[in-house]
Amino acid sequence: MAKEYRVNERIRTSSVRLISGEDQSNSKILKTSEAMQMAIENGLDLVEVSPNQDPPVCRLLDYGKFKYNLSKRDKKNKSKTTQTQREVRLRPGTSKNDVDLKIKKVRSLLDDGSKVRVAVMLRGREAAHPDFAMKVLRSVAEGVKDMAKLDKRPSNEGRTLSLVVSPAFPIGTMKNKEKENKE
Repeated sequence: MAKEYRVNERIRTSSVRLISGEDQSNSKILKTSEAMQMAIENGLDLVEVSPNQDPPVCRLLDYGKFKYNLSKRDKKNKSKTTQTQREVRLRPGTSKNDVDLKIKKVRSLLDDGSKVRVAVMLRGREAAHPDFAMKVLRSVAEGVKDMAKLDKRPSNEGRTLSLVVSPAFPIGTMKNKEKENKE
């Protein structure tokens, strides 16, 4: 959750340390009323950025723009930290060429930093022969073993056999290695 800042009249201290400019080197201690007057003259807001200091540290800035930039930064940081789990589905009768295509897809998803769940769906009488599905899962695991680590071994979940792999390297490094190998 975003931090709440005291703005303008909500600042209840008698004096504040006013920082002006982006370099933060120019600071002076003023009465809160004087700092408010400066904010009004410049068409900006007086924002308390560090209330725990003595006196509290304030800045003159456009509060709406400030909040927007903070939310944008938080959203960007959140997108970097989350790791999604993607799913690739196969069938036991999938041909070798199509399995190779799915392996390519799994490799690209791993290179983007996603965990990948490879699921082999069994329908009807296929459920009587899970060994065919295990063979497909093993071939996929073999195809991505150089760039992935196995998080969850192949397991049977009803009519689905699946395994989960995650990237063994940081995001994008495998693409760079493949380019170097081609050259």
